[in-house]
Amino acid sequence: MSNSSQRLSLVLPPTSFGNVLMILFSIFLAAAIIFLNASVSLSILLNKALRSENRFMYMLSTCFSDICTGVSYYYVGVLDVRENFASPTRTFYIAPTFLGLSYMAILAAQADRYHAVVSPFKYSTRMTRNRTVLVIFSYWLYAFLIVAVNNLVPVGVAKKVTSIGTFVSNIFTVIIMIGLNIRLFIIARYQLDREPPSEARETKRSSVNLILVVAVFFLGTWLPIFCYVIACNFFDSTCYTFKNEGTDPLRILPRVNASLTPILYIRGCAALRATLLTKVWRGCWTR
Repeated sequence: MSNSSQRLSLVLPPTSFGNVLMILFSIFLAAAIIFLNASVSLSILLNKALRSENRFMYMLSTCFSDICTGVSYYYVGVLDVRENFASPTRTFYIAPTFLGLSYMAILAAQADRYHAVVSPFKYSTRMTRNRTVLVIFSYWLYAFLIVAVNNLVPVGVAKKVTSIGTFVSNIFTVIIMIGLNIRLFIIARYQLDREPPSEARETKRSSVNLILVVAVFFLGTWLPIFCYVIACNFFDSTCYTFKNEGTDPLRILPRVNASLTPILYIRGCAALRATLLTKVWRGCWTR
């Protein structure tokens, strides 16, 4: 392979004002993803009460994967990189895996809240913190095992595995997440109102509302690429591809979601917000 084909350049040549804005947007987006998710991660790690709740462990998992997404976006978003098996500049599907881990964490968190609301007594005995950590570890391990398999088998086999796996997982993810959203909304509207007023009920309601909002934003930013992949696989056709990752709006949207999710966490959780303002941001400013 020639050296010219391996030489990296910016996502767009800085020959026009619009191109420069696009480059600056990619840099700013990567920085925002890292800053916001690192802030939320530190807030959870510094607050023992938050760490004791399972829902915050899923938040922490989401933030860790999104920090990695932000770091990798300095490469795949700012530079001329295309993520496919033939590309010499690819990340061997490591960068997309961090995005995948983010939506696996959100899906797991939704299932966790569903279980907690529908069967609170069984949930309290079944889902200990150690089991929650085991669930999180399991989907991280699964994700990177898939990466390893795709990079170790022949390219033709890897393409088939990736194509079929992505097609099936996208359909099931969309159906499960939409179904859980509807079910959780019904529960939040009817079942929780029947419980007597208590701090536990309000905590349960706020956690359900937060994961619902996060899931709605997630679906709004991920559905375009889900539908695109499903349509391409269903019709067995070669779909239009953009020049690189950084100019593909279908792949930019999930990265935007990686910066929106921590904002929703901060906005929707008073305890997290208080820790962030008093221990993380104020601590950094007073040093």
